[in-house]
Amino acid sequence: MSELPFLLLSILVLLSLPFKVISQDVNAEKTILLNLKQQLGNPSSIQSWNSSSSPCEWPDVYCVEGTVTGLYLGNKNITRTIPASVCDLKNLTYLSLYWNNIPGGFPKLLYNCTKLEELDLSQNYFVGPIPDDIDRLSSLRYLYLQGNNFTGNIPPQIGSLTELRTLFLHQNQFNVQFGQLKKLRFLWMKLANLIGEIPESLSNLASLEHLDLAGNDLEGKIPGGLFLLKNLTNLYLFKNKLSGEIPQRVETLNLVEIDLAMNHLNGSITEDFGKLKKLQLLSLFENHLSGEVPASIGLLPELRAFKVFTNNLSGVLPPKMGLYSTLEEFDVSTNQFSGRLPENLCAGGVLQGVVAFENNLSGQVPQSLGNCSSLRTVQLYSNNFSGEIPAGIWTAFNMTYLMLSENSFSGGLPSKLAWNLSRLELNNNRFSGPIPPGVSSWVNLVVFEASNNLFSGEIPVEITSLPHLSNLLLDGNQFSGQLPSTIPSWKSLTSLNLSRNGLSGQIPREIGSLRDLRYLDLSQNHFSGEIPPEFGQLKLIVLNLSSNNLSGKIPDQFDNLAYDNSFLENYKLCAVNPILNLPNCHTKLRDSEKFSSKILSLILVLTVTIFLVTIIVTLFMVRDCPRREQKRDLASWKLTSFQRLDFTEANILASLTENNLIGSGGSGKVYRIAINRAGDFVAVKRIWSNEEMDHKLEKEFLAEVQILGTIRHANIVKLMCCISSEKSKLLVYEYMENHSLDRWLHGKKRSSSMGASSVRHSVLDWPTRFQIAIGAARGLCYMHHDCSTPIVHRDVKSSNILLDSEFKARIADFGLAKILAKQGEAHTMSAVAGSFGYIAPEYAYTAKVNEKIDVYSFGVVLLELATGREPNSGDDEDTSLAEWAWQQFGQGKPVFNCLDQEIKEPCFLQEMTAVFNLGLVCTHSSPSNRPSMKDVLEILRRCSPDNNGEKRTVSEFDIVPLLGNVTCLSSNRRSNRLSDDDDDGSLVYSV
Repeated sequence: MSELPFLLLSILVLLSLPFKVISQDVNAEKTILLNLKQQLGNPSSIQSWNSSSSPCEWPDVYCVEGTVTGLYLGNKNITRTIPASVCDLKNLTYLSLYWNNIPGGFPKLLYNCTKLEELDLSQNYFVGPIPDDIDRLSSLRYLYLQGNNFTGNIPPQIGSLTELRTLFLHQNQFNVQFGQLKKLRFLWMKLANLIGEIPESLSNLASLEHLDLAGNDLEGKIPGGLFLLKNLTNLYLFKNKLSGEIPQRVETLNLVEIDLAMNHLNGSITEDFGKLKKLQLLSLFENHLSGEVPASIGLLPELRAFKVFTNNLSGVLPPKMGLYSTLEEFDVSTNQFSGRLPENLCAGGVLQGVVAFENNLSGQVPQSLGNCSSLRTVQLYSNNFSGEIPAGIWTAFNMTYLMLSENSFSGGLPSKLAWNLSRLELNNNRFSGPIPPGVSSWVNLVVFEASNNLFSGEIPVEITSLPHLSNLLLDGNQFSGQLPSTIPSWKSLTSLNLSRNGLSGQIPREIGSLRDLRYLDLSQNHFSGEIPPEFGQLKLIVLNLSSNNLSGKIPDQFDNLAYDNSFLENYKLCAVNPILNLPNCHTKLRDSEKFSSKILSLILVLTVTIFLVTIIVTLFMVRDCPRREQKRDLASWKLTSFQRLDFTEANILASLTENNLIGSGGSGKVYRIAINRAGDFVAVKRIWSNEEMDHKLEKEFLAEVQILGTIRHANIVKLMCCISSEKSKLLVYEYMENHSLDRWLHGKKRSSSMGASSVRHSVLDWPTRFQIAIGAARGLCYMHHDCSTPIVHRDVKSSNILLDSEFKARIADFGLAKILAKQGEAHTMSAVAGSFGYIAPEYAYTAKVNEKIDVYSFGVVLLELATGREPNSGDDEDTSLAEWAWQQFGQGKPVFNCLDQEIKEPCFLQEMTAVFNLGLVCTHSSPSNRPSMKDVLEILRRCSPDNNGEKRTVSEFDIVPLLGNVTCLSSNRRSNRLSDDDDDGSLVYSV
């Protein structure tokens, strides 16, 4: 159900309330309101309240018959507690204080507002329980408490509020016990930390129209009585842990939306859903449902969205689905459906998506879809479809994604595609013919994948004119001829795979100008000539030029183990480095045609010399033992490089001395080592093992390190190489001149490091700290959200945030804790489990580790930046910084008093306050209530004065509501139920 904008809804409610005016002098009301303004700290948002006019003319003040009846003080940046004087307004029936920074417990002083009928305290800092005597607000009809930090049980006395019509309690920390709210029509309790089973007593709420319990930890079965409530129109139970079958008896004939997605429901879809003639949304995805979809669901006249993906459903789809309704969304992917797609899905002319991948569907795509101009996405991959694609699908005006891989489709490519098509996936089909010259009109194409088809002919030069192309995969076809040289226009290309074709000629050197290219596979073709030296400029993660006719020397940048399988079966290639399986390029000694007299003399001299040297070696054998031992030790080390190096393992090993030691911790010792005379340094982390790794563990270690070595991000310390032996591992990183963040934040470390380094550790100003926060957030966000497999740091702390010469943040030791955990080293467990003050509380009760532990630790870093305190510096030795900050917040103390006194300046207070509040959000005790790093980065960017050149105010940062609603990241107050743009179908909430 779409909600009215909050202000409009509130005004309509206010005007609709029956009201009997108690006489009160207008001047008395003016005095009360002006005193109220002063007691609230004179917020700038109500400065227009003054004595020169009547209160009924003031903004946000509502009157009936000349007396004040309502105050709308939402989003006014109020930070003080509610004054008792507000209840001196004898006729006050409506009070809205939502979206402020009001601290403390539930304001019981409002009990004196005896006529109060609507109270909105949502999105504030309120903590503690709802009082047991809340029924003293006996006139309440509308109560909004969502988005706070209320805790404990919902008191049964709420059931005594017999006039209550609407109750919003979601995004708090309740354990729920319901009273008998017979008149209750709307109940929102999503994201309220509800546990246990859904109370059967809900089935007694006969007036209930809207029930939202989504995003909790509710278990057990869905009470059958919910589907017997005659007035129920909207039922949202998604994202819980509900199990059992969907109730089979359904009498709620007024239901408009049903969302039971993301639970553990099993059994079949009830036939009674086919009776719901008003149903518009049926969302059952990500459960364990089985059986067939009742054919009667296809006859529903109002159905707009049908989402049952990721279940175990089977059988044929309802053949008349869409024929009698204006269907907009249709997603049945990842099931076991068979048969054909329904013919009339787009009969209503508004269908936006047909998503049916990963089923057993067969036959041809319905011709009617070719006339469906509203289509935005068609995803039919991993089925058994055959035949040609209806012509209209290729050119549908709004088409963005066309994903048809892994079927048996045939036919050729059209010369014209939909103007907005960005993703075209045709892999593993039987498409044939050439790529048409009209490909130049596919100007918005980002991904073009057509691997393993029957395409032939030359690759047209027109394809190089696509400016946004990122992925081009044409491997496993029958292309021939030479590659076009006009490749530099592919400025955004990251992946190019043309392997297993019949391409010939020289590899265009222009490929070397594609700065974003990371994956290049030209193997199993007929390319000849040298590898262009320009390839050395590429930052490739994967390179495969095997099985061609290439010749000459490989570029120096690829002459290392990272590319040992990149040049196989090119018998005319050579390399300088003997570690690759290629011939050596050095000139060999030629055989002399005959011995000359000079050579004979030389042999004689050499013989005598060797004899003398042998005697000397024998005399000094004992002295040479250590050197032989050192050589033997050096031979046991293996270097794995991730880029071109200007040093060898011998340079590193020789410098592992105490003089070069700059730090040590749970994960090992760190050395600062010079690698050349120019004064360049690297940082070497030495990890010792108590015993030798077994073969499997060794392979796992190298695999993990290999992944880390391929990471290239401006805010992550670059891993240059790994040097390993049986009992020790060396990780070589780029060196950061300004060391770690903790040395700059904390007074003791600043003073103690003065003598140990030439770097002067003065106090970091706030702009520098703020940019460090953004940089570190970028690094974490990249690892959590932009890697193919998310990488969890496990030990985020200020000492692992390094600073380069310009004080840009680089995160160090990514993934190292996971590697150490696999070794099981006792002395490294501090790295595995995090460091004191940074450890997320869930470590105490679960072995499951996800990225939310990094969010917690990063929150502590934000608190360090804002307060200057150390992570373990609470009010006593047993209290951490995060615990201390939450105590200050719970006690209603001003954030101003918590900030770092050394750098606190008026011009920075808004940003510092925002970062402090964000640190609180990130260190929430519940992992599910912490934001993702993507959200954290977005908030920091919005706080930045460099954000579009415009500095925003703290009230616009949307951080305060996160303390009660960590998923509320938009200033939009409407409830966005589902974002279908997300690839994973994840839910996005806001209030």
